[in-house]
Amino acid sequence: MHAPAAYGGAGAPAAVGREIAEILAGACCSTFFVQAQHHTPVRDLATGAQAPRERWLRALASGESLAGIAFSHLRAFPELPVRATELPGGGVRFDGRVPWYTGWGLNDVFLLGGATRDGHVVFAVAEPREQPGLTPTAPLHMAALTGARTVGLVLDGLVVPADAVVVRRPYAEWAEADRPKNTNTNPAVFGVARAALDLLDAAGDGEAVETAGVLRARLDAVRKEAYALVDEVPAAQELDARLAAKTRAYDLMRAATTAAIAAGGGRAFSLSAPAQRLAREGLFLVVQGQTAEVRGAHLAALRA
Repeated sequence: MHAPAAYGGAGAPAAVGREIAEILAGACCSTFFVQAQHHTPVRDLATGAQAPRERWLRALASGESLAGIAFSHLRAFPELPVRATELPGGGVRFDGRVPWYTGWGLNDVFLLGGATRDGHVVFAVAEPREQPGLTPTAPLHMAALTGARTVGLVLDGLVVPADAVVVRRPYAEWAEADRPKNTNTNPAVFGVARAALDLLDAAGDGEAVETAGVLRARLDAVRKEAYALVDEVPAAQELDARLAAKTRAYDLMRAATTAAIAAGGGRAFSLSAPAQRLAREGLFLVVQGQTAEVRGAHLAALRA
């Protein structure tokens, strides 16, 4: 949806992407999460080095191929969970462990990030398959999103060629651009909350419908505020306001999913019931992309 039209993408505005994310997350958060990974490699390839762009971007933009990501570990810097070592000729060797990789067996390529000892980050395209230098762990057993096929990756000398390197940049520069992204509210939070409110509306109970109406009005207000901060305020500004909106959205998602379970009674706790699935998916969204700053703001809001 966001890929350049010149490479076969839709070039859609951010608001369209957010609405699609909400719809997908409300229907199946595993589906949302797998496809959400796809957009970062597309964006980085569109602005990165020419060789990997010409090799991969058209297939990713058209939907012929699906991409994943493996770089959240970079936020642990100066620790080096994944170390990148630049090689003569421009290639890169990766060593370490990626704690989370979503889409194993589903993705065609993935964007792998590592940090060098001299304070740079390197991103390169690799194939997500077992190969010399890359071994997946067994599937991770999580409380939700099993369908997203998440594993860990053990990197022991995975070498990518020079023409697979998308970007090299100082860590401080990358972190400055990365930090505001995680202070914004994830559209999936609104999608899961709305799906839970739809269950309340369908319950056929007057109190459930009334509860849904009250929570929906509050959710719409937070959604409007959160998206205005994204669309109208420069990315590095109003971080406290972004975090405040994010934590209020979490609260409303939790209220909506809890209300759906309460209205459904014991039946809502069956593994075939959508209410309990939405509640578990909501818990996952609380920790997706979580940084120390986001965690601190959320805990502080819960203490208030």
